This record gives sequence, C-alpha cells and structure tokens, in this order.
Amino acid sequence: MEKRRFQFSTSSTDLHFAAGFSALKKITDPKASILITDENVFNAHTKKFKGWNTIVLKPGEEFKVQSTVDAVIEQLIAMEADRKTTLVGVGGGVITDLTGYVASVYMRGVRFGFVPTSILGLVDASIGGKNGIDVGLYKNMVGLIRQPAFILHDMLFLNSLPATEWENGFAEVIKHACIKDARMFAELEASSLKQYQGKKQAVCRLIQQNAMIKLRVVQQDEFEKGDRRLLNFGHTLGHALETQYELLHGQAIAIGMTYACHISEQLCGFKQTEKIVNLLSAYQLPTYASFDRQKVFDVLKMDKKRERKEMNYVLLEKIGKGVVKTISLSQLEKIITRL
Repeated sequence: MEKRRFQFSTSSTDLHFAAGFSALKKITDPKASILITDENVFNAHTKKFKGWNTIVLKPGEEFKVQSTVDAVIEQLIAMEADRKTTLVGVGGGVITDLTGYVASVYMRGVRFGFVPTSILGLVDASIGGKNGIDVGLYKNMVGLIRQPAFILHDMLFLNSLPATEWENGFAEVIKHACIKDARMFAELEASSLKQYQGKKQAVCRLIQQNAMIKLRVVQQDEFEKGDRRLLNFGHTLGHALETQYELLHGQAIAIGMTYACHISEQLCGFKQTEKIVNLLSAYQLPTYASFDRQKVFDVLKMDKKRERKEMNYVLLEKIGKGVVKTISLSQLEKIITRL
C-alpha cells in the first residue's frame, strides 16, 4: 500500500493507492465510523461490510437529492452519531457526493473519507472536495467544497463493475487527457477498454495517473477561481443533457466534449475534433446526439459556471491544452442552436 498526503488550504487528504479494504480498519476505528453505500455495492461485496455500521441507500443519480440527505441524517441521529464519528462513502460518484455533503452539514461537520468503487469515483468524483446534490434538472446545484480526510483505492471493487460503468468512467479519463496530457491521450489511442479490463496493472497505473492530474489541479486552485475550471471540459453542455435525457454521467460528458470540440474550432482554431470523436467512439461512448437545443440551453444557462450574462466555457487549443473562454450568453445561445 502506498500512502501519499496532499495538502490543501485548511486540511489534508491521505490517498492510499492500491490498498485492500481491510486497511480501512487502520485508517478509521470501526466503532466510531459509519459506512454509507448503495444496494449494488453492498450486495456485490456483503462480506467486506461485516463488522461495520452501515447505511445502505438506493443506487442512482435520481437519489442524489435533499430527501436522501434528510433520510441519512435521521439514520445518523438514530445511530447516535456524534462529532467524533467518521463517515465513509463506499461507492461511485453519487455515494461520494452524498457522503461528503452529509458529513459537512451533520453537526456542522464531521470527519469523512471515501472508498471509491467505480472508475468514475476513482479518477474524478472522490477527488477535490466537491460535495453536493442535484435540485430538479440542475446538477450539483447545492453543495460545498470540503476535502475528505482520506481516500482508499481497493481495485478489487472493479471486479463487480458492469461494462457500462467502465465506459462511464473512461469519459473522465479521456477528459483529463484532452485538457492536460497529450501523452496519455496517445496511450489511450493505442489501447482499448478490453485491454485495460484485462490488465489490472495497466488500469491501476492509469487510475493513479488520473488521480494525480486532478489532485495537482485542485491543489493549485481549490476553490475554482482559475485552472480548476478546466476540469469542467464537456460538463457545461453535458450536465444539461444528463438530467434531461437520463444519460449516465460519462455518456453526457462525452457528448458535451464532442460539441465543445466544435465550439473550440470556432473560437480557438482547434483542429483535432476527429481524433477526439474517434477515441470516444472507440471506448463505446456516444458523441453526436439529437437534442432540443433551446431546452438544453435553458438549463445550461443556470450552470454554476455562469457569471452574470457570461459563461466560463472550457475549450481546447490542442489535445493536452485546455483553456477557459468567457462567452456571452447571447453568443453561446447562437452557437448551441447552430451546433
């Protein structure tokens, strides 16, 4: 097990790479901890939860809402959780988002950590301290930035991951390559989803690489005033599509990245759209889609990246070099309706 500590503005996060779930007992006392997971993870790995206080939630993005938070808080009160209790989210992005949010508001904040169980959770959702819930059609509209005390990577959870969740997570891997790492983009082109699924060492290395990309960006810009915005590549349009068309996060982001490439052509002279579209397709992710442009724009304009009448939109100058462009909402509406 390799442990690395990452320092943030007011706290630090210990990342335990390639650890076993049994190591969790050394990180947090089972008597003073409560695990939060979902039915899919719990049913696939019931033995791992033996000896731990556990709250099991229904799976899926539709449960990442305030009513779930209220239900979890009621259970915490019933379990007599106090300020010395540690909450541990064991699951994908929905579970880590919910756990971090509950831990930040329960008793004005208790310690928390994550054991991400999906590719998406390992490379993206568990890292960076963004915790929150959806409100109606608006993704992550309510939340806060607070860093977990620890993140533990147990790669054995990937054995029970359905194929769609591998595809879902690789959208974020491809995103990182597009904005920050041209060499990783070339590695992804030379490989395939099947190869990564069959080679545990290769996927372990890739996950660590992606975790490091995100951690370094967040360390430099924890509260998203500058470079951290690059991590939203594909997300502005993607989030608006995700909630309206009931897509998986990765599917929506892949479509969002495709159209962000075309906007990059118009505004940054970007010339590698075809390469990105081909890579997304090779990893079984959608690219072009028919959708109601006006309806999607109406949701998109309420995105958190909007500032007054302008939107901070993440575009590409070239593969490996993302940039943030400020686009007026009126110009953006014209661009999106013409896509």
